[in-house]
Amino acid sequence: MTALLDVYHQLPIEPVRGEGVYLYDADGKRYLDAYGGHAVALLGYDHPRLVAALHTQARALFFQSNVVPLTIRERAAERLLAFGPPGLERVFFSNSGAEANENALRVAFAATGRREVVAVEGAFHGRTAAAAAVTAGSDGWYGFPRAPFDVRWVPFDDVDALTAAVGPQTAALIVEPVQGVAGARDLSTAWMLAARRVTEQAGAALILDEVQCGMGRTGYPFAAQAHGVTPDILTTAKGLGGGFPCAATMFSGALASTLRKGDLGTTFGGGPLAAAMIEVVIDTIERDGLLANVRRLSNRLREEAIGGCVTGAQGMGFLLGLRVDRPAREVLAALRDAGVLAGSAGDPSIVRLLPPLVLDDGHVDAIIAALRGASS
Repeated sequence: MTALLDVYHQLPIEPVRGEGVYLYDADGKRYLDAYGGHAVALLGYDHPRLVAALHTQARALFFQSNVVPLTIRERAAERLLAFGPPGLERVFFSNSGAEANENALRVAFAATGRREVVAVEGAFHGRTAAAAAVTAGSDGWYGFPRAPFDVRWVPFDDVDALTAAVGPQTAALIVEPVQGVAGARDLSTAWMLAARRVTEQAGAALILDEVQCGMGRTGYPFAAQAHGVTPDILTTAKGLGGGFPCAATMFSGALASTLRKGDLGTTFGGGPLAAAMIEVVIDTIERDGLLANVRRLSNRLREEAIGGCVTGAQGMGFLLGLRVDRPAREVLAALRDAGVLAGSAGDPSIVRLLPPLVLDDGHVDAIIAALRGASS
């Protein structure tokens, strides 16, 4: 009997401590965490810079809302914009990826006065009203009597279908450059460049949802930079605070200029603890050369994982989907037995790897060995 709502499928382990890339359960068993609680533990666990920054900021000022200015909030926004693709000029901080996407869609509708959004088949953008409306398969759990706007769906990575779908009624095209829940499916550069071109031609907003694939996970600050694309709006969350709940919606100057005081709001978004975490996460990624680390080790994982039960790999950086020759749940159970945590996906043949950016060669060796063991 539990006081919690029984709405989650949970793993048969209970972590009680984390250190580096490892989690430890109540029996002392150690797991290499290559999943990070849905890509959240960006720098692993008990990172000394994160812990020190949280302690220092908590002692100085634990909370204040946006009713007052905070220098640390301003610094975090400036660091995030400098980290992101050129051309984004303003930040709105919030609490979760769904909230960030909700705000992005809201601004796109208000700025364009249109009624339709184009979304990509397989997408997952969140569980709030607008975000769920552009999430594939949400009609099975949406819950509300109707969606708040019209949605036109386009097939994954189909440039012709995209070109035909975006038009004078399109307020926004929303897309994950790498679809996380769908199984780490990465869109091509050709598709991403077409997305930028057709939205500009139609006067629609291009929204890149980098809630899961952002903050260095692809080996670039954001996947937008990997493709050479600057969107009108970019959202991010998950690893943004290294495990502290926070999110951000970044806007072009043109869209930011359409907003007035009171148009958006949040109580906890941009609080001092979240701002401190955002600042130190970006500092650590840059100071420790973690982007190059992700690119190098991702290549190792993609090449060396193939074999045994693994027949293919997709995705970018440390957002990888391994295609397996049996139900992924069986492979995931074998990996857990071997002390490695990985994730499932909407595709039942995909094992997802979302390890922390601080992974090293020895950790990759351990993941590969566990995959080989899962093949026997």
